[in-house]
Amino acid sequence: MKSGVYQFLVGCFAAIGSFLFGYDLGVIAEVVASDSFKQLFLQHNADTRSGTVVALFTAGCFVGAFLASYSDPLGRRGTILMACCIFVVGGIIQTAGVVIAMLYVGRLIAGVGVGFLTMIIPIYQAELAHRKIRGKITSLQQLFNAFGQIFATWIGYGCYMTWAGTGDSREWRIPLGCQIIPALFLGALIFLFPESPRWLCDHDRAEEGLKTLAKLHAHGDVNDAYVIAEYELIQAQIAQEHSQKKCGYLDLFRGWPNLRRTILVMAIQASCQMTGVSAIQYFSPQIYAQIGISTSESLLFQAVTAIFAFCGTAVCILTIDSIGRRPLEIYGCVFLSITFIINATIIKVFPATAPSTGAHWAFVVLTWLFVFVFFWTSGPLSWSIPAELFGTAMRLKGVSWGAMTSFAFNTMIGQVTPIAISAIGWQYYIVFIICNLANAIFFWAFLPETKGLNLEDMDELFRDHPTFVPGSDWKPSSHIDEVAREIGQYGKTGAAASEHVERV
Repeated sequence: MKSGVYQFLVGCFAAIGSFLFGYDLGVIAEVVASDSFKQLFLQHNADTRSGTVVALFTAGCFVGAFLASYSDPLGRRGTILMACCIFVVGGIIQTAGVVIAMLYVGRLIAGVGVGFLTMIIPIYQAELAHRKIRGKITSLQQLFNAFGQIFATWIGYGCYMTWAGTGDSREWRIPLGCQIIPALFLGALIFLFPESPRWLCDHDRAEEGLKTLAKLHAHGDVNDAYVIAEYELIQAQIAQEHSQKKCGYLDLFRGWPNLRRTILVMAIQASCQMTGVSAIQYFSPQIYAQIGISTSESLLFQAVTAIFAFCGTAVCILTIDSIGRRPLEIYGCVFLSITFIINATIIKVFPATAPSTGAHWAFVVLTWLFVFVFFWTSGPLSWSIPAELFGTAMRLKGVSWGAMTSFAFNTMIGQVTPIAISAIGWQYYIVFIICNLANAIFFWAFLPETKGLNLEDMDELFRDHPTFVPGSDWKPSSHIDEVAREIGQYGKTGAAASEHVERV
């Protein structure tokens, strides 16, 4: 099996954790819209309660992302196993819910599990991937997120059409219960896959780390020049980090190179949520109702939307390592803003009181285009880029801080959207129009390109690359391919290779 294929398969399996996130994102729209759920839980304060059901999940994700930053002793695989166990407990409580408090608690606990998973999985993927395909591997997180949404929306639509109006709680219990199965599968099998080689090297298991690198990149050949070069770069960075004091959260804000990365990670994650995608995912029936589309039709359209999300992410995987991160972020945000401008106009001109079939289809098609482009650009990149930016010592805490930012904004959107739609209707879209344009300008000015760089190049990138990015011609002082060629040419191994890496 080719090494790239093996890395891809490992990345796919780990991304089952993102399937859980996508499933929960996709299923909740049908759950809160189902007749049985409304009868049981939403008889009073419906907007507030439905918003809380959504928001508590992402609040749990926030907590899980924070706790995951302290999971380093467990390893990447151990953290994934623990997260799956937490998620299963939350899923069982949700599915068995008989009072609204059980839904709240179950959603919160499941969110903690997903918070662990969505933070640790892109780190695990980035640390095992070859730099030339790292974007593809880390984008699998969003591909499986979209895949989860496809399952959730079609299962939810089928259950709604089967039991709508009957008062049968299977209308929402079956969709919620199905999410437990992939969590059991991921947790049961994760230790059949390799641990992160960078984690192994960082925990005095360098020989295992070298063998894992060889297995990932050279069919197990520990004497391969590229494997030796990467191994020695990793060892050199870890040795430097171990010579310094232990890093804490406050170090994310000490010194401009670290602060700059922290600001970028927070901006990337916040901007992803402020594109408006979460409002569409969580509350599609309410959004579609603004122009007179029924709940059953909106759930069908949402199910089709999930297919467009999957296709958009597939295109991202094919293009991210050739086009690069920076152009996708900039032009993606511009396009998303345009779709919101048009859809806000449609809602204003053709409200539910004056329905128009043409307006309905224009709104739906533009929503599909929005989702396709989002999952081609901002969606996958919001997880791919943060996992790349930090060195080994700061990676967990840096990605954790970004994930917490994402879930904080996600929670806010989940709580505010149903209230805002009821209160101001189409004007709520103005928020996302402005935010998408601001995102594009910010990324144009401040986001450096990380395509093709090794993870060990990032400290140099943020130390030497200008803060204002346009016009910069920065390149790393040494390139791993050059190191590998010299190691291969002169047969440097062990200490000699280490000295060579330090010199270049």
